[in-house]
Amino acid sequence: MFEQFSRGYYLGRLYVEPRDDAAAAMCREQHERVNEQLYASSEGVERTDYPLVMKLGSQHFAVHGDEQVPADTLVVPEAMLEDANVRNPPSLEEVFLAKADHAAQLLSISEGTPTLPDTAV
Repeated sequence: MFEQFSRGYYLGRLYVEPRDDAAAAMCREQHERVNEQLYASSEGVERTDYPLVMKLGSQHFAVHGDEQVPADTLVVPEAMLEDANVRNPPSLEEVFLAKADHAAQLLSISEGTPTLPDTAV
């Protein structure tokens, strides 16, 4: 779903569509799998419910898992679609996923968002 892109990001393509909720989300099963593969450390059992940090356009945001969201889809607030220049959703778009260390930095500066554990590198 995501591949190496740079030192700070993975690159993926997801269908992006609007959501009435103020929070971004993706398929819960895929969220947990990506979280486990890319964010969890190799030291024992890790939580897989930490938010993923994605970038669409120039905006970074936390993404949670949601059972109501179909596979390979990212749902975001309507205003975010406008800011990212997404036209005629659902639209297949390039989405950047911050790597664990970069995600921890981004989440730590966001108010009210839990940070990843120090072991997630």
